[in-house]
Amino acid sequence: MNYVGIDIGSTASKVVVRGDKEMHFVLPTGWSSKETAKAIEDKLRENSVDVRSEDTKVVATGYGRVAVEFADHIITEITCHARGGKELAGGDCAVIDVGGQDTKIILVEGGMVNDFLMNDKCSAGTGKFLEIMANRLGVTIDDMFHMAADGTVLPISSLCTVFAESEIINYIGEGRRREDIAAGVIDSVAVKVSQLVQRKTLPDIIILTGGLSHSVYFTDALSKKLGRTVRTTDFGRYAGALGASFLAQEKNA
Repeated sequence: MNYVGIDIGSTASKVVVRGDKEMHFVLPTGWSSKETAKAIEDKLRENSVDVRSEDTKVVATGYGRVAVEFADHIITEITCHARGGKELAGGDCAVIDVGGQDTKIILVEGGMVNDFLMNDKCSAGTGKFLEIMANRLGVTIDDMFHMAADGTVLPISSLCTVFAESEIINYIGEGRRREDIAAGVIDSVAVKVSQLVQRKTLPDIIILTGGLSHSVYFTDALSKKLGRTVRTTDFGRYAGALGASFLAQEKNA
């Protein structure tokens, strides 16, 4: 039996397979979640995982979950991230998920969602904000993190992505170092995420998931803002898909 978790996010789609076959991969979501779901099915078939077989159970989650027409169950990303967070943390925790279009704070207690908070009204404090700012600086997001490590934070005071971009344009016009601007951009995101997190009472274990979870620089910046240690894991990007795969197994029990 194979248990497949598919997390179709706004920017990237993550897949985790557990059971007879063990694998995971990421594909860009692109403009059509339906086409992404088809690409995922094709890639799984190439690796001998037939999502339409009775021997495979699929749970879909994320922004484009309804596009996965072969899924056995459609489950919200809050529930899936909480389940994945439990596995990554080894128990109860707070999950901070910085996604492409939103930021989620999920409190996991007894292996289930106890409370959550989501910022999905503004792109500031999300991966989209970093993407826009990296494009403005003419670098990739990963390059921007590397540059920031050699920079000194320039304050970016605006709470709006459009106005924040104007601040960056002004800094560029003044001839400021890209490293300092990059440090300011990432500090701005850490501030916005920490402001959201601080609206909740946090447990002892805090983990970072999502597309930024691989970044030691961002994790350290967020830890400093919170005055608490935020953990990161190599598998943090797959938290939603991992949780979905466990839910696929549990629903088949």
